[in-house]
Amino acid sequence: MIIDFHTHIFPPDVRERREDYVARDPTFEEMYKSPKAKIATAEDLIRAMDDPPVDLSVALGFAWQHHDDIVRHNDYLLDAATHSGRLIPFTAINMADERAEAEIARCAAAGARGLGELRPENQGWALNGEAGDRLAAAAREHDLILLFHVTEEGGHEYPGKRGCALASFRQFARKHPDLKVVGAHLGGGIYQTDDPPEVYVDTGAQPFLFRGDEAAPALTAVPPSRLLFGSDYPLIPQARVLAEVRAAVPESTLSAALHQNAESLLAAVSAPST
Repeated sequence: MIIDFHTHIFPPDVRERREDYVARDPTFEEMYKSPKAKIATAEDLIRAMDDPPVDLSVALGFAWQHHDDIVRHNDYLLDAATHSGRLIPFTAINMADERAEAEIARCAAAGARGLGELRPENQGWALNGEAGDRLAAAAREHDLILLFHVTEEGGHEYPGKRGCALASFRQFARKHPDLKVVGAHLGGGIYQTDDPPEVYVDTGAQPFLFRGDEAAPALTAVPPSRLLFGSDYPLIPQARVLAEVRAAVPESTLSAALHQNAESLLAAVSAPST
């Protein structure tokens, strides 16, 4: 059993009309303006999951600025999950919009298991302010996992690096210890800092962020019960990240990273509506 906890899919319309979306959304422009930036659909992801065999993938939403784009993307994620049986939808939200709580409730009722990939800094709302408190309340009410793009401190620049500063993520996790929180990209290296809060982290884009000799220390610093395999597909093939995780994580805890932790975390939230 392998569960990929970090993948991205978009409605086909986004790929077909990339320039239109680039023109109206600054975060999308930063990350996907280049024709080389890969945009995958649900069908692309399902095909990719066959080699190597990945049983389930968490399909994440995008931090759009405009509510209508969020709703359209969320509808696609929810529909794709219903029809595929192999995708777990984490829908998008912009807490700067007054319709955010209603959209969270709608998506939760339709089968969303979490919210993400959350990028408060890109959308202009404060994670540790009133908007963040509203997000936390909604996550509690609807029993949802929160997955944040956490920005590592230092390192090289790349499109989409900014999203949620490590210090901000750390503060939010400490403020809301009852929530089920995931820090993407090894939580920005949170487990390599002093006295980290108990959060889950995924391995999304690990070969790009923690390279060469940095990979094993970054992965083994995470408590075995808190590590989730995630690829960041289609940015990186699932097979590549899977191979690096298998090489760096001790055999005794590998099953936990590849599926057991994800199964436990997903089982702790309400089952999707039927």
